[in-house]
Amino acid sequence: MVVVLAALGPFFTLAVGPGGRPVLDLYRNAGGALDALVERHAERLGTAERRVAASILFQEFAARLWSPVLGSVAFDLPAPDLSAARLRWRDDPFRLGVAGPAAAATEPVALVDEHLRPMVAAVVDRTGVAADLLWGNAASALVGTLTVIRLNGGRVDIATARTLLDTEPLRGTGTLVRADPPVFRRRSCCLYYRVPGGGLCGDCCLTQVPARS
Repeated sequence: MVVVLAALGPFFTLAVGPGGRPVLDLYRNAGGALDALVERHAERLGTAERRVAASILFQEFAARLWSPVLGSVAFDLPAPDLSAARLRWRDDPFRLGVAGPAAAATEPVALVDEHLRPMVAAVVDRTGVAADLLWGNAASALVGTLTVIRLNGGRVDIATARTLLDTEPLRGTGTLVRADPPVFRRRSCCLYYRVPGGGLCGDCCLTQVPARS
């Protein structure tokens, strides 16, 4: 699995073995873990706006969850075990990994309750980013993952994508305009345009960059 999915990019691979911190530390902001990660992400992006950094960080986090699971489905490979007790995160650069023996394959829909919900709650609590915006990021990352899979010759499971997009709280975050190739139009903006040198994403609800106040 590692060899095949690694060719799709770093979001599709997981660090394996000891090292890193439990992902639960982010959800609980244990020892200020989430606060520190957002601050470092802001430094890398060159922005002083914590909510902007938090939004982009969360979108990457969601993509790194969707990618190995949906990538495994796309190439008929065993799905990884991304249970909360096993999933870990590392920084510099930010990435996800797994530690401990695998118990069971993670289904895509399980990612919503086990990881995305607690991360959304933590980011909202620590930065004030709107929850609807973050769920829009999760939906955008989902369809973006499918696009990468398709471009690399993988099987796009559009039925699973539709099911996920119709699952609360992803429901209502946007519209799957087309299935092949997957095209999504979201109802919120990830704020990437506020990053120095940033702009509007292809699925953004905005048609032009808002004037800065």
